[in-house]
Parts: sequence; structure tokens; C-alpha cells
Amino acid sequence: MIRFIYNLLWPLGLVFFLPGYLVKMFRRGNYREKFGQRLGIYDSHLRARLYWKKSFWLHAVSVGEVTIALKLARQIRILKPDLHCVLTTTTTTGFAFANQNAPEWMEVMYSPLDFWPIMRRAFATISPKAIILVEAEVWPNLVAEAHTREIAIALVNARLSPRSEKRFRMFRRLVAPTFRLLDAICVQNLEDIERWKAIGAEEGKINHIGSIKYDPENVEVDPETPVAVLAGFGLEKRTVIFGGSTHSGEEKVLAEVFRALRRDFVDLLLVLAPRHTERTAEIQRDLEGIGFHVALRSQLPVPDPFLDCLLIDSTGELRDWYGVATLAFIGKSLLARGGQNPAEAILAGKPVLFGPHMENFAVLANTLVTQGGALQVNSATELRRGMSTLLANPDDREEMAQNARKALDTHRGATARTAQLIVDLTSTG
Repeated sequence: MIRFIYNLLWPLGLVFFLPGYLVKMFRRGNYREKFGQRLGIYDSHLRARLYWKKSFWLHAVSVGEVTIALKLARQIRILKPDLHCVLTTTTTTGFAFANQNAPEWMEVMYSPLDFWPIMRRAFATISPKAIILVEAEVWPNLVAEAHTREIAIALVNARLSPRSEKRFRMFRRLVAPTFRLLDAICVQNLEDIERWKAIGAEEGKINHIGSIKYDPENVEVDPETPVAVLAGFGLEKRTVIFGGSTHSGEEKVLAEVFRALRRDFVDLLLVLAPRHTERTAEIQRDLEGIGFHVALRSQLPVPDPFLDCLLIDSTGELRDWYGVATLAFIGKSLLARGGQNPAEAILAGKPVLFGPHMENFAVLANTLVTQGGALQVNSATELRRGMSTLLANPDDREEMAQNARKALDTHRGATARTAQLIVDLTSTG
């Protein structure tokens, strides 16, 4: 009955949310490419490629989740060398990143909308042997269709933000039936078990695995491209303050902090990688409006000793840019709520600073602060003071980076454990 009501109301919800959805797609660009796949419409060549294959279907959202999916898929293929995968992703940036990095044994597609007839067409085309949902992508029709077809379905690297948990608790009677259809839920922390139980998941299906995103094994940072870009601008010897996945307003804060710090540290360079690259023109205008000399990652490098800021307007390079940072600030934590993932900066061996709002990574953030693996600040003034102290003390930077790596060690092997669980699930299913 709940699913019937969901499908009955789905078209109304689409009409309500469609304008905002289309605006977001337009801003991010390339929205027309393979748009039909979102409606379960697939060309004959794709259907022919998938016809004889029983694929593992990995379902992600954007770049961060796609990174997890790719990492997990490669680990599963070590256990199943003949594995073929389909990776569906929601955003255009995730789709582009997946296409750039997917191996030849993986088909990259857009995620179908979770409407019953659309989802049935997707299942008929993909014909999955197993379905792997990454972090938070639990959709009622997708899960129900998999259950009806007796296809194993697992949620990996399960993420439950405080906001989502509150909402799910409020509507527990509506969401619990969907969560109970999952064959496995792989949670990142022990305390997550009780939280998932509270919203209706079955205890016997919840597995404490650790975080694939934080797993330090088999993670390599390749700063070769960033080093080449910096060299092209004549900036390779500069000390880099890096803002990763910044949100609106944080770029201006970092710019003002940078300006104050440069009085004492004259060789500083500010490098910013906004979370949404479609904001690049807006950020450039704001920074040039306060007197900054700004260049874009995408432009032809020309040596410029007076450059203040380099804006990263490309996707999929964030981890590598952390590799050239001296200090790393984690975005969406000072002026916006939720925070972004600090693990990539930590795995690059860099000291990390973030604001008071790390709700989406609360357990890791608290562990880092407690163990001296990160510096949490509450204002621009505290950010400036913290950065000044770290810039003046290389030993403190190294100690903080080492402490942070130790904090990630509890997640070591999470990718391999998740892969083994998925293989076991499909072997017994």
C-alpha cells in the first residue's frame, strides 16, 4: 500500500521539484547528454552490450560516491576476475568523472528516476546479478523491484546524517518497509548500528565494516598534474593554502585570511576548489572585486609572479590538488552546515582545518580533534590564527598529519571487507 501511494504521488512530486532539478542540471552543463537514460530509454547499442552479461549494478550520486563505487568495484574484481559492472550516477559531474575513470569492464550510465515503469525498464536492460547502493541511495521502487526479482541488494558505506535520521524517525512507518528489504547494510561506525535499527533496518543485516572513503589502503595521491599546472604559472615554489570543496561565502573568508597572513608569509598562494564548479565565474568576480589577481585552472598557463589565487574549475582532481597543499581547509564547515570529507586531505598527508559544522562527518571530525589530527575553528579570526601558527611551525604540521593518519587506521581494510561481504551475499543468494 505504501509503495502504491508513493507511485501515485510520484508524478505530482516530479512536477513540484522539476523546475529546481532542471535549473541545477542546466547550471552544471551537459544535461542533454544521454538524458533518455534517466527515463529508462536506452539505445540499441547499449542494450546489445548488456544483453548477455549479468552485471553488478552500482548506484551512486556524484563524484564522491562514484569514487567509492570505483574503489569497491576494483576490489570485488580481485575476488571475481570475470566481473562486469554497470555504474549509474545521478549528476552530470559524477557521470563525467565516472567516464574518465571507469575501467573497460564497466558500463557508465545515468541513474533512472525512481518511478515504477522507468525502474522496470532499467532492470530489463541492466539485468543485474546484484545491486550495490553507495552511501544513501535507497529508493523505494529500486529496492522493491530488486526484492521482487530476488536480486541481492546491499547498501555500502552507509551514511545517515542527523537531518536524515530525524526525518526517517518521523516517518518510520513509511520508510522502514524499504530498509527491511535490504539484504545488507554496511555501516562505518559501531554507533551507527543503533541509529539504523531505530529507523527500521533489521539488526541481523547491519554490518560494522568501516568506511571505504576513509580506508587508507591502496590510496595514491598523484600531484603530477597540479605540480605541472603550478609550474606553468611559475608558482611551483609558493606555499599553498588550499580550500577544498568550498561553499558560498567561504571563498571570501579564505581570501581575507590569506590577505592577512601574507603580511608575514609573503610567498603564499591561495588555491580554491569550489564544491560546485558552476560557481567559478561568481567566485572570480567576487575575488577580483576585492583586488585579487585570479587565474583559472582551465586557462592556458602563463607565468605570473603576481597571482594571488588559482581557481580549480575542473572536476575529479580534488585528491591530487591536496597533494600540493601546505595547509588544507575543508569546505562547507564554516558558513554552511554539514561539512565535506576531510579524508582525502589526510591521505595526502596534509594538516587539516575545518569550521564548526562537520555534522555529516561528526564521528571522524570529533576523533580528529580529540587526537590532535585536525584543528577546528569557529570564526575567520580563529582560522587566521590557526593557519599562522601552523605555517610558522613545520613540525606541528607534520605531527598533525601523522595523528590524522592514525585516526583513519580504524577503517583500514574496509574496502576489502565490503567486497568480501558482497561476494558472499551473491554466492549464497
